[in-house]
Amino acid sequence: MKPLPLKEFKPTILFLVKFIGIYIVANLLYGFYVTAYSPGPDPITSVTSRQTAVALGVCGWPSVTEDNEKKPTTLLIHEGRSVLAIYEGCNGINIMIIFVAFLFSFGPIGKQLWIFALVGILIIHLMNLARISLLFWVVLYLPDFVYFTHKYLFTAILFVIVFVLWIVWVRRFSHLKEVPSP
Repeated sequence: MKPLPLKEFKPTILFLVKFIGIYIVANLLYGFYVTAYSPGPDPITSVTSRQTAVALGVCGWPSVTEDNEKKPTTLLIHEGRSVLAIYEGCNGINIMIIFVAFLFSFGPIGKQLWIFALVGILIIHLMNLARISLLFWVVLYLPDFVYFTHKYLFTAILFVIVFVLWIVWVRRFSHLKEVPSP
């Protein structure tokens, strides 16, 4: 049996090296960012929590947030009761890093990619706000399902959204080359 030439795998290997490199560098930078605010929550987690409270208020569950200065969490409070403790892992940044690492590894890098990345990040953020809001609802009305919905269901839904965005990028936009300006 004749071995396959490495040349055939070059695009795949290059994609994996770029993806892993971007993912590691972005996570290290994000780790430094989060650690800089220790022991309290980072600003992105606080803002995400406040935006969730606003969304919940619009839906009829008036809520407020309170940063925990001794832990990296922001509390989501409804009717004087702490319903959720939102950690930095809940702010959606890690899934955005995975999304962006794929896009920039797959390419081509240009205006289309930057626009798609920003739109995708916005979609992921909005879906994450919906995820936290739904988890809030589960805590209030279906507390026996909190673990399952938090750990599996809502996480899976976010990854499906990212996967669909990747498919849209690969099928509709990745083949477009930048048209030079006249």
